[in-house]
Amino acid sequence: MPKPFYRADHVGSLLRPPELLEARGEYSTGTISESQLRESEDAAIRDALQRQRDIGLSVLSDGEFRRASWLTDMAEAVEGFVTDRVVLDWKGPGGGAEASTAKAVGAKLRKHRNLSAYELPLLQKEASGPIKITLPAPSNFIVSSYKPGLTNRAYPARADLLRDLSGIIREEIEWLAAEGVEYIQLDAPYYSHYLDPLHREQMLAEGRDPVRELAEGIAADNAAFEGVDRDRVTIAMHVCRGNSRSRWYSEGGYDLIAETLFESLNVDRFLLEYDTERCGTFEPLRRIPRGKQVVLGLITTKEPRLESKDDLRRRIDEAAKCIRIEDLALSPQCGFASIAAGNLLSAGDQWRKLDLVAEVARKVWG
Repeated sequence: MPKPFYRADHVGSLLRPPELLEARGEYSTGTISESQLRESEDAAIRDALQRQRDIGLSVLSDGEFRRASWLTDMAEAVEGFVTDRVVLDWKGPGGGAEASTAKAVGAKLRKHRNLSAYELPLLQKEASGPIKITLPAPSNFIVSSYKPGLTNRAYPARADLLRDLSGIIREEIEWLAAEGVEYIQLDAPYYSHYLDPLHREQMLAEGRDPVRELAEGIAADNAAFEGVDRDRVTIAMHVCRGNSRSRWYSEGGYDLIAETLFESLNVDRFLLEYDTERCGTFEPLRRIPRGKQVVLGLITTKEPRLESKDDLRRRIDEAAKCIRIEDLALSPQCGFASIAAGNLLSAGDQWRKLDLVAEVARKVWG
């Protein structure tokens, strides 16, 4: 039996309802217990799942409602992270230098629970349809968590850290596959550091080799899902340019990394950002190997404006000049809330955009 092709996709994170944000604030001050926080999360997740079903999305997520940001489940489940952080230079509304939500690595890593341990049970019970679990790709952490002068005390080279991270994510994927999860998405926005000419120049100025680092990151990510039964499990990789309160940190098309990334990364499905001119043209999609799927992130999560159906269909047709239309799907360009505070749009805007994804996907692919 062939695997399902998820035509109306989404990246995973959803805007947290105000009552859930309030509960998180109360938990952080000790006003409510962990079990009370879990009850608030459960209620919000059930509502979000029902909205996704009503819209007709191909695959459902829990909105990442149990996370402070898209990758914080790593530091919560794995010992060795410390409170120190790497600073990123954000562009867009309120941009500037700001610490990453990822903690830096300050000691040898040791996993003490599964990353998705608190997320999977409710999804399996309540989703009544295909579910997606999102995980941070190992390659992220050589950018977001490797802090010279700190991390190198435990891991002398970035490649040393990558090996341990890859093993941790591989164990997680093996566990999820054994639990029957059929769609696992790894998020890797830090691949965009290698496509941005300014970031590449900065790496070279620091004595780093972006070509080698990209290859090492791809090898580590590949190792994380090596041996997974692809007849049963879809492995996807989401690549964007940063997403926090409608800001971004990298710019540029996929051209500089297309050959290496698309031809070397052994995933079934790429979720790619294509909502603005910052993303470049569809030409790099010619590097996608035959049979691999591309989810076009044509609908922005960074602003309330609702895209035109006609414009979306026109852009899908443009992309189909570079890759077969039967290998394409549609989604927003990124999550709506990569951090808990969320992007600068309303819940109503979010659901209208997701409804647009499902409607256009039905018209294009049936």
